[in-house]
This record gives sequence, C-alpha cells and structure tokens, in this order.
Amino acid sequence: MMWIMILGSVIAACIAGGAYMTFAVARFGVLQKLSVSKRMKLLISLGSIVVCFAAVVLFMDVINAIIVFLHVMLFFLLFGLIFRVIKAISGKKPRLYLQGWLALAVSVIYLVIGYILCNNVWQTDYNLKTDKQIGTLKVALIADSHLCTTFGADGFAKHLDAIMEQDPDILVISGDFVDDGTDRENMVKACEALGKLDVKYGVWFAYGNHDKGYYGSEHRGFSAQDLEENLKKNNVKILMDSYELIDDRFYIVGRKDKSDKDRAELADVIKDVDKDKYIIVLDHQPADYEKESETDADLVLSGHTHGGQFFPVTYVGEWIGANDRTYGYEERNDTEFIVTSGISDWAIKFKTGTKSEFVIINIEQE
Repeated sequence: MMWIMILGSVIAACIAGGAYMTFAVARFGVLQKLSVSKRMKLLISLGSIVVCFAAVVLFMDVINAIIVFLHVMLFFLLFGLIFRVIKAISGKKPRLYLQGWLALAVSVIYLVIGYILCNNVWQTDYNLKTDKQIGTLKVALIADSHLCTTFGADGFAKHLDAIMEQDPDILVISGDFVDDGTDRENMVKACEALGKLDVKYGVWFAYGNHDKGYYGSEHRGFSAQDLEENLKKNNVKILMDSYELIDDRFYIVGRKDKSDKDRAELADVIKDVDKDKYIIVLDHQPADYEKESETDADLVLSGHTHGGQFFPVTYVGEWIGANDRTYGYEERNDTEFIVTSGISDWAIKFKTGTKSEFVIINIEQE
C-alpha cells in the first residue's frame, strides 16, 4: 500500500510539475527575447525540459531522472514562493529571473551533495554496555548493499577491506545484500569476497525484502537458491528464524524478513536460548520494536530505511507506521536497537540528510 501511494504521488507530481516547469522555464530571459508567439515559447520550454530529462536518463536512468526533475521543480516552487513574499513586501519585481537561476543553482548543489553522500561510504561507531558476561565484542554491521546500484562486487570488496581495518570480531549483514538489479557475475564475486575475509566469528546473514527477488531468476540471472548456495559456499552463515550460540559467549539470531508470510515471532524463535547470555538479533526491517522489546533480546540490528533517503521527508516511514525508527540508536525496555542507513542504496543514487555507511559496534561488559 505504501509503494502504491508513493507511485501515485510521483506520477501526479510529475504531471503537475511538467506543466508548472514549462511555464517557469519559459520565463528565462533567453526565451523571453525570442520573437515568437507565447505558444512557441512554451513549446521550446517544454522541449528543453524533455531534452534535459533525456540526458539524465542516458547518464543515469529513468528513476534518477525523475528524482532530479522533482527536486528541481520543488526548488522552483520554493524560490517562487520566496520571491512572491519579497515582491509583496517591497513592491518591486527583480530585474532578472532570480527565481529560476537560484532554483537551478541550489538544485545542482543539493543533488551533487546528495550524490556524494550516497556514493561514498563512512564509518559510524556505537559503544554499548551490558551487565551480561560477554567481555568485549566488536561487531561490524552492513545492510542494503543492493549490489550494482552504487558499486559492484569490486567496489564491495574495497568497502570490506575498510571494514576489516577495524578488526571486527564478527561481520553481520542485515538484509538486502542483492537486488533485482544485481547480475549473477557480481553476486558470485561479492560472495567470494566475503569468503576471503578472516573474521574471528565469521560472517552472518539474514534476508531482506529484496534478496530473493521480485521478478524471478530470469530477470537478474540467478535465483534465491543460487544466492543461498553461493553464500554458504563462501562460509557465510544464513539465519532464518534461527540462532547460533557463539563461543559460549553470545547468540546471533536471524529473523526472516517481515515480508515473509512464514516468519515466526521473535519470542518463539529464542524461547529456548540461555537468557543469561547476550543476544544479538538481525531483523532487516525496523518494524517490530514493541514485541522485540518484550523479549530477552539485547540488541536488534536493522537496515531497510536507507536513513530516510531524502530531507525533509526523512521520517515519513515512521509517520505512516511503516517503520518504528528511521535511523540510529534507540532503547526500549532493556533492548537496544540500531538502524543503519545502509552501505549503498536501492536504485536511487542520491541521499540527503543521511549518508551511506558501515557500522562498528563496540560492546563491553560493565
């Protein structure tokens, strides 16, 4: 339902925005000076918009061209409102078409920053305390690599090198490792990159909503079974409503994704674990906080939200009840929750108000 609402809103915004932008672009001085009819100026304006849109499609793709168009339109609207207020107060009309030039300039700056924040990866650290007998534990968390969006297998391997420089005890992947846009070659090579890592307690994986694919194996060249086989072949442990006790110190629990109709309640999954030991849960979508906080889980690690993607609509997922948290740390009862913005992104190559990251979590016994 949420995606239907988003799609409908985008289509409506594009139609309305196309009409608005046609009139807005026609007000630039270059077009105003043409000795042609108003209708011809509007046609030239519309043609300019179509050409620019097509250029972004060729450079990126349709989805990102829509993202660019919508942002430019919003800045035109914003500066249009600002200059209307200025005109109402001062009674003067600017000599130049400042609304348009400022809108274009700010759009470029905003989107360049968004591109940098999405296509580069930063490290984010959390330091947690526990009264359970765990000693010290360094957990590396990644989620939402969506291979082939901002990097392929080679880029993924370089990011793994950066993670390994932090010497984590364990690496956990909280879903959406691959996507429908991932090809078989990159999937296989990325799994092999995971298999080459020397991590004390290994690499652990829980499924996200994109990992099994929405359009069938013919679309991306590999099936969910192929992904599972390649992960296992490279010593990645897959958890699906299951858990493992590690070094008699702590548990790693992996939940099936919320989209899986056969998903069990966390309370049922961990009912037989030793509650005196530290319990880490991988749950791709941060959307079950109330029930999870009522269990003996100590730490729940999620992704999925991409940090809210765009400012100022960052927290829409929380407002409509799709997510319990968009990004960062939260504690409920005695359970701690962390949501990462993801090491990459799904389809869209821009992030604002957030950034791509991997997470290092230092857990220390009090």
